[in-house]
Amino acid sequence: MSILLIHNIGLLATPVGTAARRGAEQGQIQLRKNAWVLINDGVIAGVGEGAIPDLSGYFVPMLDAGGRLVTPGLVDAHTHLVFGGWRQNELGLKLHGATYLDILAQGGGILSTVTATRKATEQELFDKARAALDEMMGMGVTTAEAKSGYGLDTDTELKQLRVIRRLNEEHPLDVAATFLGAHAVPIKYKNNRETYIKLLCEQMIPAVAREGLAKFCDVFCETGVFSAEESRRILETGKRYGLIPKIHADEIDPIGGSELTAEVGAISAEHLIVCPPDGIAAMAKAGTVACCLPATSFYLGSTYAPARDMVNAGVAVAMASDFNPGSCPSLNLQFVMNLGCLKYKLTPEEVLTAVTLNGAAAIGMADKVGSIETGKQGDLVIWDAPDLDYICYRMGSNLAKTVVKKGEVVKNRV
Repeated sequence: MSILLIHNIGLLATPVGTAARRGAEQGQIQLRKNAWVLINDGVIAGVGEGAIPDLSGYFVPMLDAGGRLVTPGLVDAHTHLVFGGWRQNELGLKLHGATYLDILAQGGGILSTVTATRKATEQELFDKARAALDEMMGMGVTTAEAKSGYGLDTDTELKQLRVIRRLNEEHPLDVAATFLGAHAVPIKYKNNRETYIKLLCEQMIPAVAREGLAKFCDVFCETGVFSAEESRRILETGKRYGLIPKIHADEIDPIGGSELTAEVGAISAEHLIVCPPDGIAAMAKAGTVACCLPATSFYLGSTYAPARDMVNAGVAVAMASDFNPGSCPSLNLQFVMNLGCLKYKLTPEEVLTAVTLNGAAAIGMADKVGSIETGKQGDLVIWDAPDLDYICYRMGSNLAKTVVKKGEVVKNRV
């Protein structure tokens, strides 16, 4: 039996519940002063204020929070964690006006990363992704989602997903796997896209399901990639094989992706930079989590998703990094929190919910992580901060002092 008592918490800030918080509830969090948290065998056994519980007769390791802010561990609900190479060569193209779709049409973008990922060994991909997870963990992330999608053939997609499975087994972070074989149409199928869609539906998805390598099936519903109707076919096939739908929607053009979420019962819709009012209404009706990615908007110099409108309309909003080598080469979820306030106009309380409980809901884990409550995993962060406003206000510094995962200190910055 392992046990840990975290005490002398100046302020404990957490959303509550086992489901996504939407509308006005997104900004309603629990605040406790002079608090403590007791974690037993990786699970929160008690949370309180004032005097710590009487544990006489037991040897209980104690962690002094030093009067600092404590929140749940952060949940990064959208990453492209496993990939070969980088794409710094595209920076100059972007500076000269090339768009994301321009670069993709020239064989760059996703397709160049596909080439590098196919060449990389499974061990090389694992080592690179593990280092990224270490960096994320050091900045307060305790749970993450990771997508495939840089293989675009059966063998490489399965290779990526096996790396994700191994990361989940061997790294302290929980890592949820998403199959994203529908990330782009490979050059080989440029003039025969129907054949690639059949490959996805008849070979890749069954193979992923057979090996139990993913929980979710995602698709990039976008101009020049997959249409709304093609996305529906792929996601419905995934559902038949037990994969929960997700969808990259309305990133560049609003072609019906966000509206499709209700039709297929997607757990989340992601990006949503140009999400129209009809899409917001569809997500609100379906209970789909809107996973917004402000660091991508920042990096691309594009507009920002209408997250404020989504919250006002009763959509549960999550925020994630979108860490990938092309459109967001950053895994700093603290910067995402800054952007959530500055660009989305969300309150610090709404932002906290977006990167904890609602992020957990976007990957089907809100019953286990995302809040500091009895029965949840003992995942939390001690911040070099007195209150929640401070971590949303400060920019460019890593304010995560101590990271606890399942009751174990996994990072401690002196």
